[in-house]
Amino acid sequence: MEFYPEGLLFSDELQYEIKSRFMHMDTDPGYGRRIFFENAGGSLRLKQSVQTFSEIGAYPDCASRRHNRATDLKRIEKKGLNNARIIFNAKSGQLHTTISATRGMFNMVGTIAENVPGKNIVTTVLEHPSVFDAAKYYCKKMDIELRVASANLQTGGIDPEAICNLIDKDTVLLVFMAASNITGSIFDVDTIIKGARSVNPELYIIVDFVQHAPHDVFDVEELKIDGANIAPYKYFGQRGYSFSYVSDRVALLPHQRVLRPGNESNWILGSIAQAQYADVSSIVEYVSWIGDHFTKDKNPRCLFETGMKHIHLHERGLLHRILFGGNGVSGLKDISNAEPLFYNGDITCKDLIVPLRFKNISCPKAVDEYAKRGIIVFERMADSYYSMRPMETFSLPGVIRVSPLHCHSIEDIDTFLEATQEIAAI
Repeated sequence: MEFYPEGLLFSDELQYEIKSRFMHMDTDPGYGRRIFFENAGGSLRLKQSVQTFSEIGAYPDCASRRHNRATDLKRIEKKGLNNARIIFNAKSGQLHTTISATRGMFNMVGTIAENVPGKNIVTTVLEHPSVFDAAKYYCKKMDIELRVASANLQTGGIDPEAICNLIDKDTVLLVFMAASNITGSIFDVDTIIKGARSVNPELYIIVDFVQHAPHDVFDVEELKIDGANIAPYKYFGQRGYSFSYVSDRVALLPHQRVLRPGNESNWILGSIAQAQYADVSSIVEYVSWIGDHFTKDKNPRCLFETGMKHIHLHERGLLHRILFGGNGVSGLKDISNAEPLFYNGDITCKDLIVPLRFKNISCPKAVDEYAKRGIIVFERMADSYYSMRPMETFSLPGVIRVSPLHCHSIEDIDTFLEATQEIAAI
């Protein structure tokens, strides 16, 4: 596939079809027309996800029984597990289901920290609390050192050497996010992993894909990592469950499990609802439907991978439009009083998240002004625990986080830019 440094937008016909597959795409049923640019805090929901989740969740049956409906539910569960493996490209290892991606992360970090000898855990200053607090909690519990990589103040990301310089032969675990949920900067995951393992070949590595996964494809087999997680509610699906992946060597470490013989490597403790298994299948089927427009290869992983790559390219095109505008509409780079942050001339290392501030108005006030114009964005402030460390790192009181999704169009972006022009002139 070509690189397309400025992105590659979906055709108008495909964009229309994509929009039609999402709930409340352009309108809140209680409050009228709006554009939802707050997808980093969740995401717009697929119609198929909402319908399937409701239909399957309505059955009282238990999948472990023998009657017809129970058999159907068991088949849905098996299909959901297979589709979750497609997302991770997990040909080995085990899947782990929990109520949230944060719970999954704590379980993975804790299992490694409690069972692998060593003297330190390495993470980064930009992490979501699900990663940072898990690392901090288990460092304190195991009486080992927490080492925190500093950020690149220009790019809003973490340079590989900032992480790798903290790794030594006594490092138990490296755990970090694939992309920042505030700056949008994509970390060079492959280089980080190779650099870290060149220092400590036996190092355990977990990557948090919660933010990045809805925007691009990833591959746990290719990366050779020990853990990864996703949150379907950020992935066009439902809240209330998550999937994590653990490698074979992590799967066999002592962990919470049902203690029946032959169950030593199993990480599914109890069961999420069959509706949730159906939900993850809805996500994979949707992405694969997009992929089917661009490849003749019907291999399930190929269809999914192709769909995610084109989602990423379309979002890169939207990001280019936000920054530089077009067709007579000024981009953020050309709007006085508006300041997009952490742009260093290269959008290929960014997810579709734009941290923005105004010179003439506070972030909370600007968010309210956008809402008056039917555009939903959110402020990430230094007084919020969920954004405190990044804001302190960048010496910012806060930013407006603008996070569209691939289902949005150029017209949506232009409407946002026109609203920005108005707010910048207040």
